[in-house]
Amino acid sequence: MSTSPQIRLATAVLAVGGGLLTNAACPDLNWWAAAFPGVALLVLALEPDSARWGFVSGTLFGLGFFLPHLIWADSAVGWIPWVALSLVQALFCGALGIAWVWARRLPAVWRSPWLRSIVFAVLWVAFEYGRSIWPFGGFPWGRLATSQADSPLARLAWLGGVPLVSAAAAWAGALLAQAIIALRRWRIVRASGLVLGVAALIVAALFVPLDTRAESGSLAVGAVQGNVPVPGLDAFAQQRQVLHNHALGTRALAERPNATPLDLVLWPENGSDIDPRTDAGAAAEIDAAAIAVGAPILVGTIEYPSTGGRYNTSLLWEPGQGSVAVYRKQHPVPFAEYIPMRAFARTFSHEVDRVNTDMIAGHGVGLIEVPVPRLNRNVPIGDVICFEVGYDDLVLDSVLSGAEMLVVQTNNASFGRTAESTQQLALSRLRAIEFGRTTIQISTVGVSAVITPSGHVVQRTGLFTAEQLLAQAPLRTSITPAAHLGPWLSWLFCGAAVVFLIAGFAGASRVRREDRVRD
Repeated sequence: MSTSPQIRLATAVLAVGGGLLTNAACPDLNWWAAAFPGVALLVLALEPDSARWGFVSGTLFGLGFFLPHLIWADSAVGWIPWVALSLVQALFCGALGIAWVWARRLPAVWRSPWLRSIVFAVLWVAFEYGRSIWPFGGFPWGRLATSQADSPLARLAWLGGVPLVSAAAAWAGALLAQAIIALRRWRIVRASGLVLGVAALIVAALFVPLDTRAESGSLAVGAVQGNVPVPGLDAFAQQRQVLHNHALGTRALAERPNATPLDLVLWPENGSDIDPRTDAGAAAEIDAAAIAVGAPILVGTIEYPSTGGRYNTSLLWEPGQGSVAVYRKQHPVPFAEYIPMRAFARTFSHEVDRVNTDMIAGHGVGLIEVPVPRLNRNVPIGDVICFEVGYDDLVLDSVLSGAEMLVVQTNNASFGRTAESTQQLALSRLRAIEFGRTTIQISTVGVSAVITPSGHVVQRTGLFTAEQLLAQAPLRTSITPAAHLGPWLSWLFCGAAVVFLIAGFAGASRVRREDRVRD
């Protein structure tokens, strides 16, 4: 049975519209409820029983979502890499379309709208996780959970992390699609029940308990957003000025009226692109700022090892002592911080040569032990750098290693006034809920924020401003259900997806195609 041109056109419009609507649920628009009809339009676009057209529809949905969602890549590296990255991510949505057409051929699935919606949600999370780990270590940006940071569904992160939030949002969208299909066939009772299912899911999420109380004391933290001289790719051409901006912001913390002592000051990624361990001038300025504020500073810098390449590094700088702890970014971003297949990539864009020294991956958990005399102990801080906040395992490792608070050091100067920084903030908020930890996102140019363990933003800066944040951060040691589950939940979704696919293949041979289409 072939798909008519009219049906193809209609499903293509549904798919693109679904992608655009789903993106509207994400920052900066934050219409979180739009994710449900957005996903529903994709499910409706995938109604024709054709795997090939399912791939086309899924890819069109992906382009409708990722092209506007990743527009910040155009600001950073140009339109060719932006389109290429969006297309690669969209192809995963195309693969999802194929998988959905195959999996729903199992008789038990196509007969039950409830089971159909569950299977779709399982497949969604499996393919979302797949693109988060492959290729080149994966790209976890644009997961459906990011659209739900302001939604009641975000509370589910405490139970099952980002995968469970994505699953819930995809399930709600699939239920809505099944309700529309039921209405189209005048099955009013069924449609009403499916819509009530969406409402029940949202209400149920409100009952997930989120504890924000301090369990091991609190930390007096200052965070400095120093700003840069010029936005864009050349933001760090004046490295000493950027360093000086952050030193000035630190002195401003020390000079505030009725200043209470701080335990820690946070600088962002690239707060000093001059390594103070090899440059006496940088060391002197950072040390003077640390002495003035009377607290250690977590400094984002760049390290050039003798073996070649460079590390994206975070140093804990103690006043009068210098560097006492180091974390090196474990997951550099391909085609931005290092260039795989450089000669091949150059045929598409010479912008790749702006990365003239490839960043190399560090090793070791992102955990910094901060000496806090007031508490008479070292306080372990979980530290991730920029895009690392998107990788489930990196943040989890920090928490399981003892982190009592999380820090996301980032540099958003290359992305202009796009939504990249607020998309990152949404991820940081989900991590706060997922692990029950105070989380501070500190950026060179914004958006920086203090986030409670329940995911609420209590302080936030603007974009391209010089500002400081102050927080009395509750320290927590308890392990959430999501942290206990760790990566097993994602692999469980992947395993279930494989089972549904195999069962769909086996079941399809026992049912006439016309019956599947007509049901």
